[in-house]
Amino acid sequence: MDQDEGLTAVDNIVTQFNTYEDFLDSQITTVDLYYLEDEGLARQLVELGYRGTGEVVKREDFEARKAAIEIARLAERTQKKTLTSAGKDLQDNFLKALAVREEDNRNGKVSVNQQEFDAVHTLKKQLATVIFIRDRNSHGQEISGYIDYAHRLKIEDFEVYFSGKKRLLPKPADMSFYNWDSHIAVWNSTPNYQVIADNPEGLLFKYKRDRKILNVDPKVSPGDNSTRTPIQTELYIQAVIFDHISRRKT
Repeated sequence: MDQDEGLTAVDNIVTQFNTYEDFLDSQITTVDLYYLEDEGLARQLVELGYRGTGEVVKREDFEARKAAIEIARLAERTQKKTLTSAGKDLQDNFLKALAVREEDNRNGKVSVNQQEFDAVHTLKKQLATVIFIRDRNSHGQEISGYIDYAHRLKIEDFEVYFSGKKRLLPKPADMSFYNWDSHIAVWNSTPNYQVIADNPEGLLFKYKRDRKILNVDPKVSPGDNSTRTPIQTELYIQAVIFDHISRRKT
């Protein structure tokens, strides 16, 4: 039996029995109890592999997998609760696009059930979305910028955006921010992307995990494992979503 098959067998046992003692008892026959006349001794013999009717599983393996499965279950439950787009009646294409990508950008993995990424997604690869927005701020000034979606999700509550209470706009603290009226330009690297602002051909972003370059120039390809998706939206003058999928093994 290889390692994967062994883990599967243990997982099946762990999910079937609440405690290790319950598992041991399931391996003991009435004949065993008749001759041994001691339930504790019968359990010890099953644990050592001398008696039993099925798979031999060590106590530490059972308890370790039990704990791992419970942690994974709790993490999944917590992850679902933290999706601020969940249950929202989203009408605009921009918010719908963000909602589709929220979970993957939060946990850094590409889901296998997202048809939108059929051409590029791979299970257990990391998704890092960059959002470009051009619009006017509260002072009527035209601004634009690039937002590291995964980073913003970690430092900001997106409930106000998905609920329609506020509009997501680029800030001077984002990857890129430009005020077209005041001509103020700001660039900032993030935990996910390094900004390359001195490139003569235009702004570039280097994804730190696989060191691939994301080119946001609409006249050229966005780069390896990256896609550029213009969004038809009523919320902004212009919105574009760049999806980069890291193929480096984690």
